[in-house]
Amino acid sequence: MSKPDSPIVLSILDKEYRVVCGKGEEESLQASAELLNTHIQDVRNDGKVIGADRIAVMAALNLAHALLSQTGEQEQISRDFHTCVRGLQDRIDVALKNTRQLEL
Repeated sequence: MSKPDSPIVLSILDKEYRVVCGKGEEESLQASAELLNTHIQDVRNDGKVIGADRIAVMAALNLAHALLSQTGEQEQISRDFHTCVRGLQDRIDVALKNTRQLEL
């Protein structure tokens, strides 16, 4: 039986939001709200953006950009890893082929 969803109250930009989340995900959602709130406060304190909705959008854009940058870095690391493994496999294949030729 699946766990029922439960409501949680989050505080973002001095406002409370009641959000339903899956059982056991409350801490993660709370941490997400705190991260978002921190970014919103940073944008607001910077003073370059005026208006709560614009501040929230800029904070969301900053977070999305950071997420996509990390995703791109992880994809590059994965490609590099696969290239390295492929190179090792090729070297092993050559070594095995040379060993077989010596045995003949």
